[in-house]
Amino acid sequence: MQLKLDREKVYAVALEGGGARGAYQVGAWRALEEAGIRYNAVSGTSVGSLNGAMMAMRDLKKAEELWSNIRFSQVMDVNDDDMERAFKGRIRSFSDLKSMLRDAREVIREGGFDVEPLRELIVQSVDEEKIRQGNVAFFIMTYSLSDRRELELDAKELEPGELPDMLLASAYFPAFKNERLGGKRYTDGGVQDVLPLHALVSRGYEDIIAIRLYGVGVERKVRIPEGTTITTIAPTVELGNVLNFSQEQSRANLRQGYFDAQRVLYGLKGKTYFIDQTFGERRAYEELSAMMRSAAPECTLRELNERLLPDLGREVGEKEGSYYDLLIAYLEKAAGELALDPYQIITDEALLASIWENYTIQRPKTGFLRYLSRL
Repeated sequence: MQLKLDREKVYAVALEGGGARGAYQVGAWRALEEAGIRYNAVSGTSVGSLNGAMMAMRDLKKAEELWSNIRFSQVMDVNDDDMERAFKGRIRSFSDLKSMLRDAREVIREGGFDVEPLRELIVQSVDEEKIRQGNVAFFIMTYSLSDRRELELDAKELEPGELPDMLLASAYFPAFKNERLGGKRYTDGGVQDVLPLHALVSRGYEDIIAIRLYGVGVERKVRIPEGTTITTIAPTVELGNVLNFSQEQSRANLRQGYFDAQRVLYGLKGKTYFIDQTFGERRAYEELSAMMRSAAPECTLRELNERLLPDLGREVGEKEGSYYDLLIAYLEKAAGELALDPYQIITDEALLASIWENYTIQRPKTGFLRYLSRL
């Protein structure tokens, strides 16, 4: 595999807001570190600001430990078991439902979830002095309700002891109880700038990596100057509810972020699998043709090209791409039906071989692979 980013460059990183989906960014950070990608600036909104603080500290281990072991009660004053049941749909009885509705009414009456645990988590996790003395510029997005304006805060210019408050201010999700900080009220930076590119572009950073979460908020329009390059790492699967701070979901998002970053770093193919391309267009056509001819040996060349391959394209949702795109779409659909593990980097040739090996064992009687055998 060939690295697509330049190790000789030093990048700036923009971290989108997205609540409980934040583990994804830490997984992506792991991939960047392993690839030797350097950075000297980070901007963050909401949960992106918390992850940004740890990136500014250059403490990947702490970030991974935090997200691998996160609990609902570390963010909100709630019962972990109740929240787990709610998000997994495991409400066992009518009394459970009444209890949860009563708790929900209490939360609404008090103005939202109490996030004092989040404040404590920030204080425990963030080393303000390490950020001040470090060599990473760090910018925090929030919105001052008191002043009615968006703030782009330079962490190194904050007053001593102010950083934890501003990280909390950036993460004041609308469902959270809003407390005064330093005499003022703030709300989640995502109300104006959920993907904080402006803080980096306006300060002249030209090589930027944006790590998306597709969270709740407004994406600010930013004019990208000529010569500025934005490399985007983004999820290709759902990352769960923005309030689902369960260990299971967070660990899944850590893994997804790591592999999605690998896809970008090394130009891997696929949407749900991570496929290292070794076939060219001609080889892909030959493999598709051989597959179709094995299923329909009497077909003519015209029938192959004008009916069978277009039919396959419609079946896998790849109507207009190249024959290589069609092959990848087929591989992903077939591998998914056979429940092959997607979380590995695998060549197209190896994935094709694994599909046929598993097909001969499983012999599915319904679904996409059965459709091929009916040709």
